[in-house]
Amino acid sequence: MDARTLPGLPATVPPLSLPIEGMTCASCVARVEKTLAKVPGVRAAAVNLATESATLELSRPVAPAELAGAVERAGYIVPQEQATLAVQGMTCASCVARVERALSRVPGVVSASVNLATERAEVTRWRGSAATAELLAALRDAGYDGQDLAAGAGARERRGPRVGEGARVVLAALLSLPLALPMAAALWGGHWMLNGWLQLALTTPVQFWLGARFYRAGWKALLARTGNMDLLVAIGTSAAYGLSLALLLAAPAGAMVHLYFESAAVVITLVLFGKWLEARAKRQTTDAIRALNALRPETARVQRDGAERELPLAELRLGDVVIVRPGERMPVDGTVQDGASHVDESMLTGESLPVAKHAGDRVTGGAVNAEGLLRVRTEALGAETTLARIVRLVESAQARKAPIQRLVDRVTAVFVPVVLVAAALTLLGWGLAGGQWTQGLLNAVSVLVIACPCALGLATPTAIMVGTGTAARHGILIKDAQALELAHAVRTVAFDKTGTLTVGRPALSDLQPAEGIGREAALALACALQAGSEHPLARAVLDAWPAGTPRSAAATQVQAIAGRGIGGEVNGRTLRLGSTRLMQEIGADSGGAWAERAQALQAQGRTVSWLAELAADGRAARVLALLAFGDAPKPGAAAAIAQLKALGVKTLLISGDNAGAARAVGDALGIDDVRAEVLPGDKAQVVAALREAGQKGKVAMVGDGINDAPALAAADVGIAMGGVDAAGRTLGTDAAMQAAGVTLLRGDPGLVAQTIALSRRTTAKIHQNLFWAFVYNVVGIPLAALGFLSPMLAGAAMALSSVSVVSNALLLKRWRPQ
Repeated sequence: MDARTLPGLPATVPPLSLPIEGMTCASCVARVEKTLAKVPGVRAAAVNLATESATLELSRPVAPAELAGAVERAGYIVPQEQATLAVQGMTCASCVARVERALSRVPGVVSASVNLATERAEVTRWRGSAATAELLAALRDAGYDGQDLAAGAGARERRGPRVGEGARVVLAALLSLPLALPMAAALWGGHWMLNGWLQLALTTPVQFWLGARFYRAGWKALLARTGNMDLLVAIGTSAAYGLSLALLLAAPAGAMVHLYFESAAVVITLVLFGKWLEARAKRQTTDAIRALNALRPETARVQRDGAERELPLAELRLGDVVIVRPGERMPVDGTVQDGASHVDESMLTGESLPVAKHAGDRVTGGAVNAEGLLRVRTEALGAETTLARIVRLVESAQARKAPIQRLVDRVTAVFVPVVLVAAALTLLGWGLAGGQWTQGLLNAVSVLVIACPCALGLATPTAIMVGTGTAARHGILIKDAQALELAHAVRTVAFDKTGTLTVGRPALSDLQPAEGIGREAALALACALQAGSEHPLARAVLDAWPAGTPRSAAATQVQAIAGRGIGGEVNGRTLRLGSTRLMQEIGADSGGAWAERAQALQAQGRTVSWLAELAADGRAARVLALLAFGDAPKPGAAAAIAQLKALGVKTLLISGDNAGAARAVGDALGIDDVRAEVLPGDKAQVVAALREAGQKGKVAMVGDGINDAPALAAADVGIAMGGVDAAGRTLGTDAAMQAAGVTLLRGDPGLVAQTIALSRRTTAKIHQNLFWAFVYNVVGIPLAALGFLSPMLAGAAMALSSVSVVSNALLLKRWRPQ
């Protein structure tokens, strides 16, 4: 499959992934999306808080600096890193300009500077994008050779002196512990308190050094005329700190006054601890991507100039013969040139059993070679490999938003202003009603601290990320979050027949010629017409010809007749080969005895075709032969239909085959409804009618051929059947996979039920997360306003909310197919 035709990747301007640092809650997500959407050329922007990245759909190319500037104006950072490449083959300034242009065109490159004297290129790129392999490939395309050198020292220097987040949490806890111990002692009757100035000394570094991130992010939010979680924490803890400082300064010398420094310090410590736990949990949501990336070997053993050389993958070229020893991973996609072995593709397709590979079979990069030595001719490298496309699709799905997230975004857009108003009302209510301004201020601090838009922002994307990653590990590629969310509501699944529910390798089971025509002569005419066709029935006709026996006849003026058959001329005779409908259209007499024979074959589940000859005037035709084909159901097809029924899903078979053959397959598999003799162009209409009739659920369509693409696009959820059959032939077309929202990496219809089951589990997790996130705020804020929660308890609850949401989503990793 060409990367330019991948599902979700437009052929003109591909989506762009932009890393963003500094986001802490759903309010940040809304602000960044709004800012990026205003940039000319940006059609849509979807920001994912869990991955800290934005996926942009562009109507035209947009300068990286323009996008980065928009993000920075919103108060956030687009992290950058340096790459240094040695460039060979440059001779003049024109070469410098060409290399700079080639590198600058790689998505994610901010700038490229080439020095002819040192023969080096310094590339500034967004962190996590523009992989070194892509840069080297761009150099090769421009006509130069490149080599990766060490990353720029500046990037290392910037990262080096920073204190790790874990160390910050530990340091904050050590400083806050002496402040919290007197409160703990009070629970058991103890009454002691640290000196006020010592409390100030312990709290100040926690507030203004370790908690500086809240002030920075909050200030940027104010500059952008918006709010976020950091602003709430900064205002709340500053209020507690300021009140305590004022009381300390106003107290008489030597007097012991009740201060609230511990509230500020402990809240910041708890929030930092919660963010650290949240970051650890979020990293686990990308385990699937890391596992897929880990399948790529660093080097490959290549046969060049009669010798074996071990080279980095970036230096491989198309056509290279790669030697893969037992136990090694396939470094590239290609075709086995020599050798025989079994290959474990479980990490790519979810298929647990190794697949036998011989000369001429295709292999996929990342798969593990078992017992034999294989020589593989390279056919895809880098971003063009199946593994790279899978990673891109999973990343794309994780970056896109589920429809339910739009509702959450609307809520979080007004969340912070509402909380600020609630905190102000709390202060005024306690102060004006009872004169308890100090208590009112503490309760207002609790309101500010406990309010957490983070949990709302993480509820959906974390579940989507874990769900799509889990699906990928089991051979299910989900194109976008919408397909994953809609699949849970599917109540009707329509299947194509050939290649989807059947093995897709029909065999010619019967050929009955007309009187005066020999079987071999009729088969020769049929073979001549089908010689250039890739249709499964054409292959069955050609396979029926005796091996090693030359075919004397050749066809001219061959033309496919959409949905009906094929036509052409053989030895001056005008022939047609196709369905009963085609025979009716050309006036061939297929009734009488012919019809009885056809009905008998169809009752056995056979697909029938007719070979006919047109008269010279084209007004009449006579039947030369009746051909019957048999295509066995896939071994797991009946079980797959049973699994769908157990999920409460109705099944439907849509086939262009005759009614008898389609019904025979439907009855054998237990399918609820069968629609036969449906032309390819009419499949989409059948699916559309099902959607209109389905009042209680969504409709899914499962297919693998190019003629299934319109029906896949017409369904609520399109599912393309992919994979490779036992003969090494690719199942599923690019058109079908592009039209579908879900692609199955192996031709197992049982994956359809697993897709729906996983979607239901993922959607349940989303609903659980949103429920608790909403309930937490709806219940917690009033309790804090009424004085039932101290600032420290509010901080602990706020830290726990985000962690609990992410942890709940991680439970999806335990899902296993039934």
